[in-house]
Amino acid sequence: MLVGVLVTVLVQSSSTSTSIFITMVAADLLTVKQAISLIMGANIGTSVTSTIVALGQSGNPDEFRRAFAAATVHDMFNFLNVLVLLPLEVITGYLNALSKAIVDSTPGLQPGEKPPDILKKLTKPFTSKIIGIDKKLITKIAEGKVDADDDEVGMIKHIFGDKSYSEDGKDDVLIGWIVLIISLTILCICLYTIVYLLKSILKGHIALWLHKGVNGQVPDIKCGETVTIPMGWAAGYLAMAVGLGLTICVQSSSITTSALTPLVGIGVITIERMYPVVLGANIGTCITGVLAALAASADKLALTLQVAYSHLFFNLTGIFIWYGIWPLRQFPIRAAKFLGNTTAEYRWFALAYLFFCFLIIPAIFMGIAFGGPGAIIPVVVLCILVALFVAIVNTMQFRCPERLPAKLRDWLWLPEPLRSLAPYDKYFFAPLGAQLGKCCKCFKKEEVVPTKE
Repeated sequence: MLVGVLVTVLVQSSSTSTSIFITMVAADLLTVKQAISLIMGANIGTSVTSTIVALGQSGNPDEFRRAFAAATVHDMFNFLNVLVLLPLEVITGYLNALSKAIVDSTPGLQPGEKPPDILKKLTKPFTSKIIGIDKKLITKIAEGKVDADDDEVGMIKHIFGDKSYSEDGKDDVLIGWIVLIISLTILCICLYTIVYLLKSILKGHIALWLHKGVNGQVPDIKCGETVTIPMGWAAGYLAMAVGLGLTICVQSSSITTSALTPLVGIGVITIERMYPVVLGANIGTCITGVLAALAASADKLALTLQVAYSHLFFNLTGIFIWYGIWPLRQFPIRAAKFLGNTTAEYRWFALAYLFFCFLIIPAIFMGIAFGGPGAIIPVVVLCILVALFVAIVNTMQFRCPERLPAKLRDWLWLPEPLRSLAPYDKYFFAPLGAQLGKCCKCFKKEEVVPTKE
């Protein structure tokens, strides 16, 4: 699962990583059971894009708090979903068995056409002139037909029309870094421009109209003078349908969630209303995956569909648990708000969260896993036991502190660096920010003026 997170973060596309996993299943390099865990990781990895988008509003603490909470509500849903369904899948094989049963019960499977990608139609004429990538070579590497470490292998067809790079694979890494730096620079400029334009456009009556339209409620149905059927619950499901429709159109859940994140930041949409839209986007990207799987060749069709169905039912089950069961609906939202409040106080926490959750921790566990089950199992068990201990103690501290030993009724007995971010901010990040603030006003810490609320 963590390998799936790492791969998706590196390629910045769950569609790409999922395609690689499906190709490897079809080439018998992975089993469907292994691919399901990788797909779960890809689901987490794809949410990093909206978290990066939230950084565009880091200049204003209040907007950053809301935007980061909106971005991480997608993360929290995926994390909680994996926390429940990954152990369930390991123990029961629920997704594997369900997807296989659906594929086996579908008579006469025939390959179809891949659905059109609207955004690619718009962007490919421009991007193809900048750089060309040999996607067939990537597929061959995934199938094990080509050695990726071979110096003679070059994935780049051309860069700005110059085809000389395709003759020597040694330049791939250098060109990759150059294109990455240029892309990140353009991304930062675009994020700043989007937030600036939204602030300029969404003022006065337009903001009020949009706020009422997006956050509106479904009116209750009155049957006579005495009977009223409450319909407030339907608003969330309508928002979910909107997220599903948008994602099917643009074929990317990251685009849907990233477009909404700045709107939450400036206060037009509430995080409670964005949450069902995010869930609808998750379903939309799975349906797109099923349609894409239908475009596979006849001999691979059953395998590609099984992985795509597993992805779909993974998200549907998660929505049932973390949205359909009403008391559990608040868990992802409250967790995201906690991260947003933390980020408003310590702006560096956003970058630390990104690097630790999506790069460092997956890379560490991936490295330990190379040591075999004897290395990884004790580490995972220890992490689970510590997490359970902290969760149980925190719950008892809040609900029934008298049942705990006196020392465990609070965490003050722990060293401060283990229970607070203040030491890291005081001794490292604050001095670093002060030095960077001399060079760029973006790093200057703004004082948050307390309100009467």
